[in-house]
This record gives sequence, C-alpha cells and structure tokens, in this order.
Amino acid sequence: MKECSKSIIRRMHEPNFSNRYFVGYGLDIGGGPDPLGLYIELFPRMRGVKTWDKDDGDAETLEGIKEAEFDFIHSSHCLEHLNDPASGLKKWFHALKPDGHLIITVPDEDMYEQGQFPSTWNGDHKFTFTISKSSSWSPASINILDLITTLGTESELIKLHKLDESFRYTLPRFDQTLTPIGECGIEIILRKRTKEELKNGGRIPPKGIVSKMEAFLLTGYQLE
Repeated sequence: MKECSKSIIRRMHEPNFSNRYFVGYGLDIGGGPDPLGLYIELFPRMRGVKTWDKDDGDAETLEGIKEAEFDFIHSSHCLEHLNDPASGLKKWFHALKPDGHLIITVPDEDMYEQGQFPSTWNGDHKFTFTISKSSSWSPASINILDLITTLGTESELIKLHKLDESFRYTLPRFDQTLTPIGECGIEIILRKRTKEELKNGGRIPPKGIVSKMEAFLLTGYQLE
C-alpha cells in the first residue's frame, strides 16, 4: 500500500518530475505513512518537503498554511478521505505559488473499488474518482475533469494519467494495491498560472530574438 513509494521509479524516468514538478520547497499532504521526503535525494531540484498529516490538522482546511507558500504540493491518496474534496482542492491550490505544480494521486473507482461502494478495502473513502464518465455505478463518483474546472482560470491541466500499466484486468475482484506494483490510481498534475499569463490569456514566449547561431545549433538549419 506504499503508493507514493510505488510511484518513485516511474517518476524518476519522467524528466518533468525532476526538472519542473518537484522543484523548490513542497508540501506533502497526507504523506505521514509514506512521505515523499524520503526520496528527496532522487530529485535534485527538490529543496525540502513539509509532511502534513493528521497530527498537523485537517487536510481540507490546512489551517496555518499561508497563501502561495509552497513551490509544489504533493498528495497521494488523501483527497478521497476529505468530506468535501472540491473545497480541499481549492485550499491546496491556494497554498501553491504561481508557476508551481500540484501533483495528486487518487484511486480510480473501477480499478480500486471495483464496482462496490462503500469501499470494500478502505471504509474511510468518502468518494470515488474517475477521469470522466457520463454515468457511474458509484453513488459517490467524482469526475476529475469536472472537479478541476472548479479551480477557475488560474489552473492549467498539465497531465491526467490513468495508472493502469500494471493493473491485471483478467483477475477476479481483488485489491491489487496490495501487490508491489499495482497503483490502481489516477495521477493529476496542475500548474498555477501567473498573473501575467492570466492578463495575456496564455503563456506567451518572452520578448527577444533567437540569434542565427542559436537557431542553427537548435535546428541544424541556416534560418533567415
């Protein structure tokens, strides 16, 4: 059930985690049993991580955390435990600096709950999650694409990944997160847009001119 730990090798092989997502000082919400900070040496641009768990307070309100306090915020399998995931997500996003990234993993309802709610394997799950469905077997299903829109124009969806690479679709109903490789989740990566981007209506390249030498080195062509 070490879901954060399971993700590390996969994330080490994706350059954006080292170069863009895990950069600066972060907050790991719900990370007490399996903290991201254990792996700080594997992500060279990660400067530090504060773990927030039950002893620190309610993850839905993050009382005491300031606006725009962290360069990145990570949460593995915590959002489904909140009474109001939309409210909690807004608070998490509020604590993120502009140009920072919010990296969240939640269980996928079909791979984890597998057609039954309340959850067979975790009775504290208050909601189930799917990327997008017009209808669901779960009475507490949340469409992630709908949830993201509640954050407004500041939120940029960078990545939405169903983590089913190691899921065994041929097995009968069984908690595959008990295996060393089964993630059974959805990974969401959001970026907080800067004020300049909001003003410009997008992320516009900086002013300036690419020199002929730079263009040649980048492309191999002599550009006019």
